[in-house]
Amino acid sequence: MLQQIILAPDSFKGALSAVQFCRSAAEEIHAVFPQCRIHSVPIADGGEGTVDSFLLSAGGRRVSCTVSGPFFQPTESFYGLLPDGETAVIEMAAAAGLPMAGPTPDPEQTTTYGVGELILHAVTQHGVRRILLGLGGSATNDGGCGLAAALGVVFLNREGASFVPAGRTLHQISAIDPSPARSLLQSVSIQALCDVDNPLYGPTGAAFIFAPQKGADAPMVQRLDHGLRHYGTLLEQITQGAFSASQPGAGAAGGLGAGLCALLGASLTPGIDLLLDTVDFDSLLQHCDLVLTGEGRFDGQSLHGKAISGICRRAKKQSVPVIALAGAIDGSEAEAYLQGLTAVFPINRRLLSLEEALPLTEENVRAAVRNLMRLLQSIQK
Repeated sequence: MLQQIILAPDSFKGALSAVQFCRSAAEEIHAVFPQCRIHSVPIADGGEGTVDSFLLSAGGRRVSCTVSGPFFQPTESFYGLLPDGETAVIEMAAAAGLPMAGPTPDPEQTTTYGVGELILHAVTQHGVRRILLGLGGSATNDGGCGLAAALGVVFLNREGASFVPAGRTLHQISAIDPSPARSLLQSVSIQALCDVDNPLYGPTGAAFIFAPQKGADAPMVQRLDHGLRHYGTLLEQITQGAFSASQPGAGAAGGLGAGLCALLGASLTPGIDLLLDTVDFDSLLQHCDLVLTGEGRFDGQSLHGKAISGICRRAKKQSVPVIALAGAIDGSEAEAYLQGLTAVFPINRRLLSLEEALPLTEENVRAAVRNLMRLLQSIQK
């Protein structure tokens, strides 16, 4: 009899969140194995849903507050406070996410200022000493200047006046003084969940790769990249070379990765490893009979830094079987087996187009879990 299962899915993008997967799968497992103990560890990639994933996995509560939105408009936002009382989980998408920018986003104007206000609230109102910050889903290209300014970093233009830079005004920065923010955060560590390795600027940088998704046309992309180049040079100067604009992840979230590292001393951490460490996944595996994971598309990327690869790597060390469910499978099973995956199954029961299949995702996940549990039950009899 299955006594303990870990549910550790990624989201099925656009169809089923990781949290919803866990809830639906748990119901189907308990229908067959009523006494089975289930640990839900929905995978957070740093974007929308990151706070909920951590709260479901590790416990804690939501904290609500009003901050500045991507166009400085007052916005109701939130973050998660974990049970230790010293760790806050923040989604940058909760204050500067692309959906919040409306039908006409403008990465030359949008700001991360509200994300800094979320950090400020957590530090000053709850005394947190550790910030876990998800970098996914941004509407911004300000290099994290807004966030930094909300925490006290001073940006001066050529006339010596202070201002809050946005994407269109990065080239106007003449000097930066990060000391007020560093003083405020001297006892606080910031770890950013970052699953991209783009540099700050250039052909694979923040502007060229991500700004078109945020509403930028070709001329705007060029202007944004020019601003990031200027900004990156200043960051390298004030850190005396300790920061490099070419370092992997500097271009995450419109350059927010660069601002966090250079101005606030943050570290960039793969999202899957940070989450698994936070919930002490290795200890959960010690008494586990099975790990059930999943994602929308299982392909070569699943095995290189993504959720399933991190889960399999750890489960293999403790000889715990891992089964994956996927909306589509793209011929990477053989390599996955070497990494520790036991089996992967498609959830779709009929040949349908993507548009037809998406609304059926939860129903199909339930059916796949139900059939898998019935199979395991019959084998154990």
